[in-house]
Amino acid sequence: MNDSTITLPWLVVRQDDNGNRYRVGRYATRAEAQKIADSLDSRGHKQLYWVERIAQNGDSADN
Repeated sequence: MNDSTITLPWLVVRQDDNGNRYRVGRYATRAEAQKIADSLDSRGHKQLYWVERIAQNGDSADN
């Protein structure tokens, strides 16, 4: 585990039209990550954006 996993445990993830997933960014709080995801989602493109919490082992965990 590294320091960024502890201090930035929330991911914003984007999925494009072809099902490819990309990490958009990491954030300290769920509220901050959700604000970014909502902002990106409101642009009206066909991509999906959502928030995930990184588990203590560094893997993303669904929330």
